[in-house]
Amino acid sequence: MAIIGIDLGTTNSLAAVWKDGKSQLIPNASGEFLTPSAVSIDEDGTILVGQSAKDRLISHSDSSACCFKRFMGTDKVFHLGEHSLHAEDLSAMVLRKLREDAESFLGEPVTEAVVSVPAYFNESQRAATKRAGYLAGLKVDRLVNEPSAAAVSGHMGREDCDQVTLVFDLGGGTLDVSLVERFDNVVSVTAVSGDNKLGGSDFDYAIAKGFCDDCNLSFDLLSPSEKSALLHQAENCKIALTTKSFVMMVVQMNEIQSSLMINNEWLIRKCASLFQRIITPVRSVLRDSQISLDEINELVMVGGSSHMPSIRQYISHTLKLTPTDESRPDTAVALGVGICAGMKERVPELRQLVLTDVCPFTLGVGIFNRAAPEVDIMSPIIERNSILPSSKEDFYVTVADNQTLLNFKIYQGENPYCKDNINLGEISIPVPSAPKGEQGAKIRFTYDINGLLEIEVVNQNNDTARILLKGSDMTDEEAQIRLKELESLKLHPKDQEIPRSLIARAERLYAMTLGQTRETIGQNLNWYQMQLSTQEAVKIAKATKRMKLFLDNIEGFISDGLFSDEYRDESGD
Repeated sequence: MAIIGIDLGTTNSLAAVWKDGKSQLIPNASGEFLTPSAVSIDEDGTILVGQSAKDRLISHSDSSACCFKRFMGTDKVFHLGEHSLHAEDLSAMVLRKLREDAESFLGEPVTEAVVSVPAYFNESQRAATKRAGYLAGLKVDRLVNEPSAAAVSGHMGREDCDQVTLVFDLGGGTLDVSLVERFDNVVSVTAVSGDNKLGGSDFDYAIAKGFCDDCNLSFDLLSPSEKSALLHQAENCKIALTTKSFVMMVVQMNEIQSSLMINNEWLIRKCASLFQRIITPVRSVLRDSQISLDEINELVMVGGSSHMPSIRQYISHTLKLTPTDESRPDTAVALGVGICAGMKERVPELRQLVLTDVCPFTLGVGIFNRAAPEVDIMSPIIERNSILPSSKEDFYVTVADNQTLLNFKIYQGENPYCKDNINLGEISIPVPSAPKGEQGAKIRFTYDINGLLEIEVVNQNNDTARILLKGSDMTDEEAQIRLKELESLKLHPKDQEIPRSLIARAERLYAMTLGQTRETIGQNLNWYQMQLSTQEAVKIAKATKRMKLFLDNIEGFISDGLFSDEYRDESGD
């Protein structure tokens, strides 16, 4: 049975599958690739999903819903007639429709999918997405960050595989920005940032509000159906402005008869606050990755809202970069997640492709705050933008005399105080009674790309406590299989076969040589070990290739009798 990839979007959703040696989009029952992420319940209880549901947003606004992806993982309730539903219930209906269309297209049952999510989705939002898949009859144990999917899509078929790419993904409801490095067969996401409350629908609202302001109308006093109609017209004008210089926005409903000529300059003026928010995640990604604009080779813009000329011009002007013509704003994520589905299916064509991602949020523990004992301080262990999978540890000591228990509360978030972050669980371990600071424990976090978090605590007597925080749909058996795979993470990369071989080779050559050449070999060896300590796939791949070339050259000089004490340092440092 095929595994499909699904781009579950705020405005539209798509499905793809790896078939006949490539990622292919799956058409819906209407023959279209884009399925509106809208749900409506008819008077007789029939559930409508897609274009038919979108068409009812105006005429049957009290029994229809859209943009519910923004509320994944929250308690918000959508009332569709007599039915009360959460965002994950509505998303499950969209996923079920995509699954059924895929089954019709492929001619076989579909029970498993890889689903894309905004890079900045937190653990609650990701868990809700997996639950939606379960409700739709799909096993979803792999989520892929949307810009990562777009990056792997752009990588396929490319020959220039040593590139640094900025992926700007502005969809209907969310903004993701990622810095991606590509080298040989490795696609590595270096840093991510985003805004889960910023997307094309916000521009629709700003246009509708601006129209009301200029036409002496009060948006807030409009009825739900009038607001839906106005927002629909605003969306149509926004789309029209992608190809036209001016658009006449005309609204005729009930007692409202208004029209207004608008252009992109008007749109930019009315959406000024949104444009200011757009650049914030870009700055964050550059800061976290420590990569300058001069080092970026290409700008890739994806997401339906990236069609807007005003957005493209603003980003291009701000970053002094021209978006690549190869961008496929509407389909790049879906095609990428189709590739990820093929990777999960282990198809032969993709076995050499490696996609590494990052942890979009910080994971840590709460520690005692002496200044305000009732408010714990967040102590990061795995920081945001750490390459996944990741395994890191820290050591903590007792804070009171005769303390006999160390209790660690686990948090996710970027705020300095634990109360402002998300609590994921807790773990405790006993310690011998002693003066404060004399007893402690080492805590290790091991986190994988599928959302499995293992926490292991070891005290100074080598007593061990362990908990496993796993996705709600992951069985204990699956979790144990993943844990065995993660054991290798606890080894330093220098202990793996190829790096270990290069290190031994360098040590041998160091022992054989003298003078400046010996010093240069030592410098390169230290540099290589520093690259290994980053645990970043692209850095390690590049460093390994350079180190091998350096050692080949050294041995070549020795064997040819051309040994020189002036051999150049290849580390670049």
